[in-house]
Amino acid sequence: MKKVLIAGAVALFGLSNAQIAKGTTYLSGTLNFAASEDNNTNIKQSNLTLVPTVGYFVGTNVAVGVGVGYASNVTKIDGALTDTKNTISAVVVEPFVRKYWTLGEKFYIFGQLSVPMAFGENKNEATALGITNYNKETFNSFGVSVKPGLDYFVNKNWTLEATIGDFGYSNFKYENAKSVDNYNFGLDLASVGIGVKYVFAK
Repeated sequence: MKKVLIAGAVALFGLSNAQIAKGTTYLSGTLNFAASEDNNTNIKQSNLTLVPTVGYFVGTNVAVGVGVGYASNVTKIDGALTDTKNTISAVVVEPFVRKYWTLGEKFYIFGQLSVPMAFGENKNEATALGITNYNKETFNSFGVSVKPGLDYFVNKNWTLEATIGDFGYSNFKYENAKSVDNYNFGLDLASVGIGVKYVFAK
């Protein structure tokens, strides 16, 4: 009976000797761009996120790394008398540690702990009668995030990965204002992130 239970466990979890070796390096990241225009309200919006990521396995199935990049959101409104433009931009830094567990020869689950940070500014421009007024505020944010995920090795160099949900805390603060705390507890399809990464196989 015990042998049957052990065999069932191996079949269920796909236990394998496939491990990700110490010293392995990978490149990944986030690239998102979106733009929209509403002719009824004369509102134009664009969003850009570009955060390259590098990871290094300091031990078998354990990686540390960091993502460094840029994010922006631009909103323009063409008014009858005044045109306005709001630009929110930030440098993004996110160090992380990731632990993998082997499910099969090419299939893994992982848990990632990261510390996302952003340092940026919120700039408003209002133009009327050829005169433009500017207003700018700086801000910063930091947090702690835990994300579970799945990773599938298509071949020795390329993988498909998906993070499922986001559990954590973040703090956002403008320079001359009180900080705002946020808590995330998400494990649903709206929180799924899918991407690829390149592994420098040893």
